Amino acid sequence: MSPTEDVHHLVATLPVALQATLHKLPLDQLLEVVMDLGRPPEARFIDKVVRLNERPVSHEDLSHVLALVGEFTADNRAGIERTLHRISCIRNRKGQVVGLTLRVGRAIFGTIELLRDLIVTGQNLLILGRPGVGKTTKLREMARVLADDFHKRVIVIDTSNEIAGDGDIPHPGIGSARRMQVPRPDRQHAVMIEAVENHMPEAIIVDEIGTEAEAAAARTIAERGVQLIGTAHGNTLENLIMNPILSDLVGGVQTVTLSDEEARRRGTTKTVNERKAPPTFDILVEMMDRHEVIVHKDVAAAVDTLLRGYQPRGERREQSANGQIHVAETAVEPAPALTPSPFAERPAYTGPVRIYPHGVSRDLLERVIRDLNLDARISGKVEQADMIVALRSRAEDHGLKRVAKLTEAPQYLVKRNTSAEIRRLLHKAFNIVQGMDEEEAREVVEETEAAIRRALEEGVKVALAPRRPALRKMQHRIISGHSLVAESVGREPERHLVIYPHEETG
Repeated sequence: MSPTEDVHHLVATLPVALQATLHKLPLDQLLEVVMDLGRPPEARFIDKVVRLNERPVSHEDLSHVLALVGEFTADNRAGIERTLHRISCIRNRKGQVVGLTLRVGRAIFGTIELLRDLIVTGQNLLILGRPGVGKTTKLREMARVLADDFHKRVIVIDTSNEIAGDGDIPHPGIGSARRMQVPRPDRQHAVMIEAVENHMPEAIIVDEIGTEAEAAAARTIAERGVQLIGTAHGNTLENLIMNPILSDLVGGVQTVTLSDEEARRRGTTKTVNERKAPPTFDILVEMMDRHEVIVHKDVAAAVDTLLRGYQPRGERREQSANGQIHVAETAVEPAPALTPSPFAERPAYTGPVRIYPHGVSRDLLERVIRDLNLDARISGKVEQADMIVALRSRAEDHGLKRVAKLTEAPQYLVKRNTSAEIRRLLHKAFNIVQGMDEEEAREVVEETEAAIRRALEEGVKVALAPRRPALRKMQHRIISGHSLVAESVGREPERHLVIYPHEETG
């Protein structure tokens, strides 16, 4: 069955008027259909939202769909037999359905080439990432590859029928892997254990490990020598460590008190955080998007590094449009003494800049970081942050003041919680000049650094080459980051900066 034919099964559950409109639209790009009582129905595509009808959705419209889909489970989800489509409902206080989200499910083959070498190791693999990034799609493909290509006994634990579809017969997207359905979400941990005890699997696939009982079941499976591949709530390893319920998946965290001698040897305070136990999962994958991941091949070492306040090394893997896979280490060497960023005064830190959001949307901040391709990530601990991004309206509240007392990191304020405001702030903080290519940026930074070094070492004033206003503004920020003063002299187009040594400032 082709992907487009599969989508037709979802469209066929809709009222006739909506079907007619949808058939005129690109079904291969359809993501979901939303039907809310008293509002016009909408179809959401990859790049647009289309109103399907001006007539508001009625009770009869909702009843029409409900009669053609499967039975709703305790988590208010249903499906269409032998498809991957997911129908979720919204109920009123009386339990009546007043809204539906009909999400298209697709089995996409070839999505795990980025991770294929990891799943054949037999090691336990955990995938993290924001909703909608493709975690479940990858699990489905992993189940098929392990079962069909490597002939392993694979069992899929399917709580909401998202991996293998609705109905008693699993979707062919999981290949010859077997599927165990979960009657209620709160029984997932019990079915995980049942799979191991009753069916002798070599690998178990489970989606959305989210409770303490499920984390304990995952450890039990791992201890019995069965390969476990799963997903969990959280975007990064750091998020997971900060989650008291799920941190056990990566070894857990405990606070220990060191002796005076050991604290001096480590160069830390006497009270430190350490990993409590071996991790349940050997390998962790952070999904940035469908074609880009960060892989931590040694979870124990990565957790230990994070708890010491450093950024662990990982592999950034990207798959280009032509299928080529590019691999590079994510961490960088310690920054030199002269650096164009405002974070140079934190010598214990290496790796991406850690940003702590206060009152600012984490999702928006992460999206802008990805869009700008910044060497940065969200920090769950303000003590480990290199900068704080906060709403200006909260500048005077007690929460931000308490946060500020825990770190010397600089604060950056945005007027509104929008991607445009956050983008503008990060442009400034990271010395990004729009319209400047990478070669020009490197030239400006290198010239400015060399001039700063000369001013500091030789104690002389140094004139820079003429630059346009936006670049001079960038140079000013780099120079002020080293407690030096620069003056803009001359007339356009020959206007340029002159850096003064410490004895000539003031």
